[in-house]
Amino acid sequence: MTRPELVIFDCDGVLIDSEVISARMLVAELAGYGVKIDLDYVARHFLGRSYPVVLAQIRGEFGVGLPDGFEADYRARLIRAFASDLRIIPGVREVIARLRVPYCLATSSSPERLAESLRIVGLTDTFAGLTTTSVEVKRGKPAPDLFLKAAEKHGVAPEKCLVIEDSYPGIRAALAAGMEVWRFTGGSHMTGLNLPSDPVAMPHREFASFAEFFHPVPHLSLDPT
Repeated sequence: MTRPELVIFDCDGVLIDSEVISARMLVAELAGYGVKIDLDYVARHFLGRSYPVVLAQIRGEFGVGLPDGFEADYRARLIRAFASDLRIIPGVREVIARLRVPYCLATSSSPERLAESLRIVGLTDTFAGLTTTSVEVKRGKPAPDLFLKAAEKHGVAPEKCLVIEDSYPGIRAALAAGMEVWRFTGGSHMTGLNLPSDPVAMPHREFASFAEFFHPVPHLSLDPT
């Protein structure tokens, strides 16, 4: 597919440089309960996953009983960290402004976290009425439900959608939905990582900077230069 009718952006690690903040805080929070993981573990197992799925794996793998308020407390502290440290991915705003076709956002984040994240980086108006979150579907990534829901809301057939993702579960979800998917590898959380490839999650393209976004598809730009 070279002429998509809808571009679907993942949020964390694609639009906002949030994954490294989330990972570091999760590692620190779990250490207080005797769970010893590192950033590499988080990248391998949790990228692209919803928070309830992450907690379920922690409980199951490490046999730790996290208190009922753990999730709420973690989310509150994470948002405070976002307020001071969260940044938009360079070039995102310019790419969106130049897109010739409609766009939207689909994320494993909760509506509350998404709203606050977009507010902090100044993207609230850009994605007003254009978001789909994990609470709207029964199955999260790598199931295709999230991206299929986004396409349905915008009245576009899955095969006419282009997904921009960073995680293997997200790539698998987009492929399962029958969509083209490009993997963005320029987030801070990717620095120094040597993740094993996933033979099921093979994107149609990889790019490390949004300055490269239109290079193979100049026709998607309002200003093809």
